[in-house]
Amino acid sequence: MNGDPITDSGLWFRVEASSTASAVRRAAERLGAQLEMAPARIADLAIVAAELTSNLVKHADEGVLLLRPVRRGGEAGVELVAIDSGPGMADLTVSSQDGHSTTGTLGIGLGAIVRQASSFDGYSLPGRGTVLAVQVWPAAPPRPSWAGALTRPLTGETVSGDGYAVRVVEGRHQVLVSDGLGHGPLAAAATEAALAAFRDAPASPPAAVVSHLHRSMSYTRGAALAVAELVPEEGVLHYAGLGNIAGMVVEGGGQRRGLVSLPGIAGHQRPTVRGYDYPFGPGALLVMHSDGVVDRWRLTDYPDIAGHSPLVVAATLLRDAGTRRDDACVLAARSWT
Repeated sequence: MNGDPITDSGLWFRVEASSTASAVRRAAERLGAQLEMAPARIADLAIVAAELTSNLVKHADEGVLLLRPVRRGGEAGVELVAIDSGPGMADLTVSSQDGHSTTGTLGIGLGAIVRQASSFDGYSLPGRGTVLAVQVWPAAPPRPSWAGALTRPLTGETVSGDGYAVRVVEGRHQVLVSDGLGHGPLAAAATEAALAAFRDAPASPPAAVVSHLHRSMSYTRGAALAVAELVPEEGVLHYAGLGNIAGMVVEGGGQRRGLVSLPGIAGHQRPTVRGYDYPFGPGALLVMHSDGVVDRWRLTDYPDIAGHSPLVVAATLLRDAGTRRDDACVLAARSWT
């Protein structure tokens, strides 16, 4: 395991003891070397990994950390997402300044993370916990992504049958969420087939892309899936789905509009595929998730979270609405205009 490449799905660590810090640091160094980062940047990455893990050990309840590669425009970096249900912080900006401490330590942990990272975003509520999302790139970071997502396997499984993909093809900004039937390797294989077909699909509207995925997955056990296309310059979102993928447009005031997915399983039988259009004005946010996430969440329960990165939004919803009895995936995307 120690010498295996770390795939784009990443590694999840449950952080319950200080001994986990060395395992996370070694894995981060290995991923940095795998991505051919310079030694000095790998050293920065090791500091970020160690400090994130240390913060989870000292301050968090039910702390977990995701380590994975992140790719954009032909470049590759490392992303770390730390999630906990601990006491939280009233002001994350103050807590990230050197010298601020709630445990009698020197208070340099979050400050060190901010200094060494290429990008940093976090959200915290007293009594609810904290989400920190950090990226370390070899050089200058690319423009922040308009979409962010996380997947987590069912407790006891090593792979997730849920997955997502993001693409920009011929000016079309599209996202996919897939939930392979069942759990384990066969469900994961179905979703991997969907992701591969999505990446190679023609630059077509979501309904045509879903039909393409259906035809490409006939050899798998099938999946529920949905494709969305964001067109903020026209104030519209195009959407097509099959099965129990939940999709919502959340307006600036927190109101949710549910998106229609038709019954069916991509890769099986001959489902009806139809596309639908929805208003998607300034400040709107798209949230899509598998049925491993309970859909009773409300962004109004999280003051000011809409101003944070889509990844932080997705991670917060996964923490609070994800179930341990199923694979889970949450994707968030917003207008970039």
